[in-house]
Amino acid sequence: MSRTITPNDLRSLVEKNAVTVLDVRRRNDFDADQVKLPSAQWKNPEQMAEWGKTLPKDKDIVLYCVRGGSVSNSVLDHLLRQGLTARYIEGGIEAWKAAGGATTAK
Repeated sequence: MSRTITPNDLRSLVEKNAVTVLDVRRRNDFDADQVKLPSAQWKNPEQMAEWGKTLPKDKDIVLYCVRGGSVSNSVLDHLLRQGLTARYIEGGIEAWKAAGGATTAK
């Protein structure tokens, strides 16, 4: 499985609630933006060792940060080491919004 998913490929999975979506933006980035992906749960990337253990092992996980860079990659590496099926949105939430993806208020 690829480490990434495009916003367009993710759209139908989100609409069907077929994935667990995690917002892993740093606290200041999360607080600065008033929207998130539908059903996304914010998880502090600095505390991933704590919350990573509680994630479902029977559902694919898609995560995102602002632009799909170092934060997404470090969280993804951690989840993959735990044996979870996970990937991140290419370009982060900014690419999701640019592709016309639905958002909800936090």
